[in-house]
Amino acid sequence: MEGNVNLSVENGIGTIEFSHPQSNSLPGEVLHLLADTIKKAGNDHGIQVIVLKSAGDRAFCAGASFEELTSIKTEEEGKAFFSGFANVINAARKCPKFIIGRVQGKAVGGGVGMAAAADYCFATQFASVKLSELAIGIGPFVVGPAVERKMGASAFGQLTINATEWMGAEWAREKGLYNGVYDTAQEMDEAIMTLAKKLAGSNPEAMAGLKEALWKGTEHWDELLTERATMSGKLVLSEFTTQAIAKFKTS
Repeated sequence: MEGNVNLSVENGIGTIEFSHPQSNSLPGEVLHLLADTIKKAGNDHGIQVIVLKSAGDRAFCAGASFEELTSIKTEEEGKAFFSGFANVINAARKCPKFIIGRVQGKAVGGGVGMAAAADYCFATQFASVKLSELAIGIGPFVVGPAVERKMGASAFGQLTINATEWMGAEWAREKGLYNGVYDTAQEMDEAIMTLAKKLAGSNPEAMAGLKEALWKGTEHWDELLTERATMSGKLVLSEFTTQAIAKFKTS
């Protein structure tokens, strides 16, 4: 399998790192591993706080794997693939530990959804965002609830409708996706470690209670995101989307 997910633990801080050679894109197997690893970290009594990151320098996550999108032949296969994103978001939502996002570079589609699913998110000046799904005929249905919850309906609508334009890291911070933007990855990592160490020494029961309170009102997302995955699974088979993905792959 291309791509991987690793979990390391040090001083109560669990670091989950995902990787893929194509700008950290997310095929189904990586999504499955990522959801399982978040659940595992959430259940590990030796972990008090989680840092979610990707490998490399300038690409946080390229979103859905185009290779896998083009291999989908039935609505059930489409639903299963997009359910992978739903499972990651729901795993992060239900995890009893705070998740700190580390976004070192550009985030597209599902990558924006993952940043939004973090409880607190740091970024560098290179961490531009884009929801490009409409440009290939799909729409960000699965990640939409997480992005809208974090940024509000107006900013989500702007990203959704203007699907080909990158929005800068400072814009994303102003809209609430990022909690801090730094000039360099080193400065960002120092800030992440400062917060992570504080949280690692905090009361686990209090943090779990706060996490539940912060996500109040999302209890229906298991069903909602599955419905959204079904919608995307149908759209990915449309003639428009098939042609658009083929065009993207050759451009």
